[in-house]
Amino acid sequence: MVVVGAGPTGLACGIELKRRGVNVVLIDKGCVVNSLYNYPTNMVFFTTPELLEIGDIPMTSLNEKPVRIEALKYYRRVTDHYKLDVRQYQRVDHVHGQDGNFVTHARDAHDCPHQYASKKVILSTGYYDVPNLLGVPGEDLPKVIHYYKEPHPYYDHDVLVVGAKNSAAIAALELWWGGARVTMVHRGSGFPHQVKYWIKPNIENRIKNGEIPAYFNSRVIEIRDRSVVLETPEGTKEIKNDFVFAMIGYRPDTEFLEAHGIRFDPKTHRPYTDPDTLESDRKGMFLAGVLVAGMHTNEIFIENGRFHGKKIAEAIAKQLSAP
Repeated sequence: MVVVGAGPTGLACGIELKRRGVNVVLIDKGCVVNSLYNYPTNMVFFTTPELLEIGDIPMTSLNEKPVRIEALKYYRRVTDHYKLDVRQYQRVDHVHGQDGNFVTHARDAHDCPHQYASKKVILSTGYYDVPNLLGVPGEDLPKVIHYYKEPHPYYDHDVLVVGAKNSAAIAALELWWGGARVTMVHRGSGFPHQVKYWIKPNIENRIKNGEIPAYFNSRVIEIRDRSVVLETPEGTKEIKNDFVFAMIGYRPDTEFLEAHGIRFDPKTHRPYTDPDTLESDRKGMFLAGVLVAGMHTNEIFIENGRFHGKKIAEAIAKQLSAP
């Protein structure tokens, strides 16, 4: 078996396959749990440790909710415990073949090609690697950032945070605490109710006190070298700017999926999969994790995506044992 993606769900797939005596290689274009590594440095998970566990390995945390560094350590420990064969820093270009005879083509960090033959393929590539775009002039400038890590590099700079969900609110607060001059812009009328309960009043108070200016019912219409242009209810405004954090979400790499024969429901944008096995329309190719939800990325998280591994592994073991 080949599993494309070594995030928590991909690791869970690898574990369940090994438990059933199936040889498996996991391939990831980054490091193990690459998306978690790219989370903000000081991120606190909204969930409790036991809901992040895979492979029946307990996860411990100093506090009620684990932080990023604890999760990274945990998934490394799980990978070691099950001796999972993870090929890190190899980008999968394409998968050729058919059920029972697939060949996965990848390239490593030195651009050396690698090929992996397998009977089945699981795609568990997540959605964090393809950011949603603003679609405005200047978005390709180096000052535009889609992944917030930590505030220090932006001290004493004019920073615009686009968006109003958890990632945007946390980034705005940390940047402000780190000494940046922060402005927010959001096309909606306020912060959605899904914003974490310990974050929402904090950011709202910063705005109320005038510490973080915010433009609601507004949008970015142009990004310039030293400024950004906003369309607001009061008209067009140009404000000073050094960096733009476009924290407006991410999406699965649907182009990669479609290129591999994965079809989507035109109304729900969900890929067609067998609900019992998660096998896609391309026989022998399975989808795991957030990919199953298509563009509805808020429906599947580590907490429920981790169970996909068992469902898929059971289906594959049954298919491989069939005469």
